[in-house]
This record gives sequence, C-alpha cells and structure tokens, in this order.
Amino acid sequence: MTTHEGDGTPAPDGTRGSAGLTVGAAAALVGVSVRTLHHWDRIGLARASGRTWSDYRVYDDNDIARLHRVLVYRELGFPLAEIGALLDDPEVNERAHLNRQRRLLVERISHLQEMVSAVDRLKEAIDVNAPLTPEDRAEIFGTDWDPNWQDEAAERWGDTPQWEQSQQRTAKMSKEEWKRVKAETESLNADLAAAKRAGVDPGSAEAAALVERHRASISQFYDCSRSMQVLLARMYRQDERFAATYEALEPGLTDWLVAAVEAGARAHGVDPDTATWD
Repeated sequence: MTTHEGDGTPAPDGTRGSAGLTVGAAAALVGVSVRTLHHWDRIGLARASGRTWSDYRVYDDNDIARLHRVLVYRELGFPLAEIGALLDDPEVNERAHLNRQRRLLVERISHLQEMVSAVDRLKEAIDVNAPLTPEDRAEIFGTDWDPNWQDEAAERWGDTPQWEQSQQRTAKMSKEEWKRVKAETESLNADLAAAKRAGVDPGSAEAAALVERHRASISQFYDCSRSMQVLLARMYRQDERFAATYEALEPGLTDWLVAAVEAGARAHGVDPDTATWD
C-alpha cells in the first residue's frame, strides 16, 4: 500500500495507471527523487500530463521523454530555467533536441578526457619528481652506498654551477631512471675493462668511442666538457676509492682510462696539461 502524494491518504496499489506511470514509478525510472519531480511539476519544467480518478499525477511516454531531456541538460550544467526555455522552444523539435544534447555530451566527454589526461600527466610528474628513499638507494646502488658521499660531494663541489645543475637534474629523476643510469654505467665499465684487457690503444678510435660514452654518462648530471673530463679522470686515479673500483674491474684500468681521456682531449684541441674546470 502506498500513500497519496503529500496528503497521507492511501493510494491504489500498483505504479502504472491506464494512462502511464505514477510519480513514484516515474522517479524510480529516471533516477531522481519524488520530491524533485514535485518541484519540477510545480515550476512547470516537467509536469505530469495526466491524473488518475483519485487525482494522482500520471506520467505518459512523452512526459518521461521530457524528464530524460531535462536530466541530460541538467547533467550538462544548464540552469533549470534555461532548460525549460530550451525544451519549450517551438522552433526545436525532439530530434533537434537529441542532436543538440548529443553534441553537447560529446563535447563534455572530450573535456573530461582532457581532464583525465591532465591528471595522469600530473601523477606522472609527481612520480618522476619523487626523491629516492634510503630503501630505493640500497636497492639501486647496493648496501655499500654511503650517504656521507653526498655530503662530501656537496662540500667539495657545492659552490660550482655544475653541482647546482646536477641537483636540478637528479631531483627530476625517477627510480626507474636511476636504475637505467646504473645499468648503463655498469655496461660502460664492463666495456672499459674489456678494452683494457684486450690491449686496446688508449689513443685509438675504439678507445675514443668509449671516452665519449664516459663523458655522455657524466653529462646526464651536468654539462661536462673534455677539459673537465680530464680533471675527473685524474681524480679517479688520486682518490683511492675510485681507483679501487676500476682496479677491481681490471688491473691497470684507472691509468688506461686517464690516458684514453687525455688522448681524446688532445684529439679535440684540448691540452690536458692546461685543463681547467670550466
């Protein structure tokens, strides 16, 4: 048993009268509340065209179609007053309404897709700029990674433009990019060791290609000139930690790399004896 609209008197069982749907059934069909339908009826936006013998509102097929058109326009952000004017325009027939609503919906979908793409790009930017955690560093560089190395580098190079450039670039590197850099560095070191082991002349074209790969690997972090590369190679020989890394790969590799870098500098008009950090 249902109740009469608003006055609490009993209504006949059932939701469809001989002329259409009762207000409760219509509300359920289009997905709005009975109160919303009462309001739309009251302002003349979407009135029930029929009444039962007991004075219940009854919505026929045309009324339901109008309700659906109201809902589409409302979803598109139109004010109710404007929706009423659009629907009551005598120059616009039902097909014209559907064509207009379809066009507006397609535009809305396109706009929403652009918003989704923008959100995806923002998420990607956040992921890319996320700094490495200590766990990430251990995973990528191994448990031998010492956080003090960063402090030492900052103390030694912190007042240089190259340090600032390096900080800016690494701040934007994702965990996956760090993994790629590590893999490329390991590949380069393996190829350097293989060249030294095979007796490749430091002044040869093969060695020069490896020197360029070495300089390119550094230039991922800051712009490295050939003069700067010479000073870095010499630093590898002077710093026992760097030297130990290269010597573990192949005995004599440190000196071979210094000789190859210096030969590459000479080939490009840079005198290693007057190299400066520029």
